[in-house]
Amino acid sequence: MHVHAHPDDESSKGAASTAMYVAKGVDVHVVTCTGGERGSVLNPNMDRPDVLENITEIRRAEMESARQILGVSQDWLGFVDSGWPEGDPKPPLPEGCFGLVPLEEATEPLVRLIRSFRPHVITTYDENGGYPHPDHIKCHEISVAAFEAAADPERFPDAGEPWQPLKLYYQHGFNRPKAVALHEAALEQGIESVFAERLKDWKPDPVWDARVTTQVPCAEYFPVRDQALIAHATQIDPDGFFFQIPMELQQRVWPTEDFELVTSLVDSQLPEDDLFAGIV
Repeated sequence: MHVHAHPDDESSKGAASTAMYVAKGVDVHVVTCTGGERGSVLNPNMDRPDVLENITEIRRAEMESARQILGVSQDWLGFVDSGWPEGDPKPPLPEGCFGLVPLEEATEPLVRLIRSFRPHVITTYDENGGYPHPDHIKCHEISVAAFEAAADPERFPDAGEPWQPLKLYYQHGFNRPKAVALHEAALEQGIESVFAERLKDWKPDPVWDARVTTQVPCAEYFPVRDQALIAHATQIDPDGFFFQIPMELQQRVWPTEDFELVTSLVDSQLPEDDLFAGIV
């Protein structure tokens, strides 16, 4: 089970390994916490009045297309997108948004889904949300809370029969070592690197980088990942950042998707190359 904040996150974070596991017969479920109602339209071709007026319905349709491409099942938790607060100081979050929902209230529907789907492995974001969007941070908080609560019969007793997930991972898909490797490989081939500007201000953090425990080989499924990304047409510019590094170079230089094993109730030797390592 992958727990994500918005529609499109399931395609930009861990989608190739998702497609790989689906191809191997694994039942993969995506939980989407919000509808992405306050997300900006990031594809210039879709920045039109008719799209902006119907953004909720359009983003749901995009999610359905991506779901079919990845071969996963999917549920919405039904919370309202908090939006990205801009300004200095940043304005308060809008009333009723996901970022302001009390933790227990926000955790209950995820516990219900865990007990229904009964996953062995759950992935989510790190404590910083991957990046500090309020919905990503709340997604992290409820994922950790639900992982702990799902097996406890005294917690949320009306949310189904208790179930114990075995492993919890944080996603580390966009990490500095990966960016450096792709940047250097692009320059070696005479290709302009899309990472050049980002790396100028991205300071090395060996302690953070060392948190990656699990690198899942899934390069064969990078094209499926890109198809799922493009399905989110309001969010993904097909001529944009995600697609500037040639596929062959990506597959050769960094053929994995990367995760951090946070909690495990089974024995698995680190480093891992499989989210199901140690699960019989």
